[in-house]
Amino acid sequence: MMDGIQDFICRLPKAELHLHLEGTITPATLVELSARHDAHPMTLAEAESHYRFDDFTSFIEGFKAVTRRLIDPEDYELAAWRMMQQLAAQGIVHAEVYISVGVIYMWRNFDPHALEPIFAGLERARRRGERELGLSLYWIFDAVRHFTVEEAVRVFRKAAALRPQFPSIIGIGLGGDERQRGSEPFKALYAEAANAGLRLTNHAGETTGPEAIWEALDIGSERIGHALSAIQDPALIQELKARSVPLELNPTSNVRTGVCASFASHPLRRYFDAGLLVTLNSDDPAFFGSDLASEYLLAHVEHGFTREELRQLAANSMRASFLPDLAKATWLSRIDSI
Repeated sequence: MMDGIQDFICRLPKAELHLHLEGTITPATLVELSARHDAHPMTLAEAESHYRFDDFTSFIEGFKAVTRRLIDPEDYELAAWRMMQQLAAQGIVHAEVYISVGVIYMWRNFDPHALEPIFAGLERARRRGERELGLSLYWIFDAVRHFTVEEAVRVFRKAAALRPQFPSIIGIGLGGDERQRGSEPFKALYAEAANAGLRLTNHAGETTGPEAIWEALDIGSERIGHALSAIQDPALIQELKARSVPLELNPTSNVRTGVCASFASHPLRRYFDAGLLVTLNSDDPAFFGSDLASEYLLAHVEHGFTREELRQLAANSMRASFLPDLAKATWLSRIDSI
């Protein structure tokens, strides 16, 4: 069992900070959803075909095929509950999960009332997971950057409107294809979201150069997802370090979508050694075949992360989270004791 390293990783209290709900839906669950809604339900083989892709563009197409089968609030409840079971099995104690709210609106002809019943289903699963699994979870409302800015307005303002009733809505984000639209058009929206008490995340530097990460910082992003291309800009590395900007790294995701050649060539180790606040995450584990525990194991095998360094990654995940300070301190103490 690799000198007990897998057991050590599982026992480490960890937070996952870059995880898309829709990307946790397994082919088996997709078959179940298809049986609920499709006139000709998918076979498992047909479902699995949506999880095979050659590049980032074809990955997005597969992701869309899965989200089309999320129709009723009960579908979202099922997906969220299965996700929380998967997280708890890995020793994950806290997660901050992206919901593709922009996609929800798109599939429902931008009905302004489409989200509330779906979110009620998500909340049922979240409360159950908290009660039965001891897992805390926050939601991040994710707009799709290659839709229009007006559509992002709808997503972010809905997050602000629902947050007083649902404190589990912690922040907003910009996913989608950053090659089609950068961060600058959303600058005013990010300021508005911050004024509403929402935390600010952003996918940047996944399929684009370091200039995209500078742009994400400029609009006020508190955490940067992927940040793969930061390694190309020494000045940016120093800026990220000086500001202690948390990075939500997703090595296997980057390899599977073809934006990084291999796990071994991923800049994770270089970022860590440079003193950046790096966290490991799985992004869309059902698509990429690697959950968070596997990412930690790969960091150990491919980049030589020691147990103490893996412990530091777990601690980073708590420090970078949006948990209250007292909860962070409690988990940091637990991590030190493993």
